[in-house]
Amino acid sequence: MPRTALDCKNATPKADGKPAKHADTDGLYLLVSNRSKLWRFDYRFVGKRLTASFGVYPEVSLKEARQLHDEARRQLRVEHRLNQR
Repeated sequence: MPRTALDCKNATPKADGKPAKHADTDGLYLLVSNRSKLWRFDYRFVGKRLTASFGVYPEVSLKEARQLHDEARRQLRVEHRLNQR
């Protein structure tokens, strides 16, 4: 289920203090630790697992993170097509 701005604001790490992944959509998530809230996107490219970082919440809003995520997915589709040739 997609996050809301209020979900992002109230997101907390796990009870044991370890970072928690709060999923949004299509691989985008908010990684919440005791120190920060980071926008991340996990994806696979040419068989490797990679992570893109889109900035720190609230400097990068939920709306901005989704726009950056959409652009990254578009770029990955283009790169995938180029590697298929």
